[in-house]
Amino acid sequence: MPVFAVRTARGANWDPARGIREQSYWQEHGLFADSLVAKGVILLGGPVDSDDPEDIALMAVEAGDEGAARAAFDRDPWTVHGIFRLKDVRRWTIWLDGRALAISRRGR
Repeated sequence: MPVFAVRTARGANWDPARGIREQSYWQEHGLFADSLVAKGVILLGGPVDSDDPEDIALMAVEAGDEGAARAAFDRDPWTVHGIFRLKDVRRWTIWLDGRALAISRRGR
């Protein structure tokens, strides 16, 4: 199945006076994101440093097509309440992936 690089950015209701974990609906957003991980939709994800202060996170998302990758976030409380928005979604061909190797090394 295709993988997409999904970048999120601050939405209209992002509160610049609060940190990421202090934003409204943080708990609900976290539970929703965890459910996408459990379903195998989000492979990797988290906050990203950027020259653009609007940027929040970068995720590797597995979905049938770009529309499905975008739709995966339609019911995210942060999307619903305008805390964040999808900045861009790009198909990502992953040629290098050391996650399985790292896991096997930890098991030694």
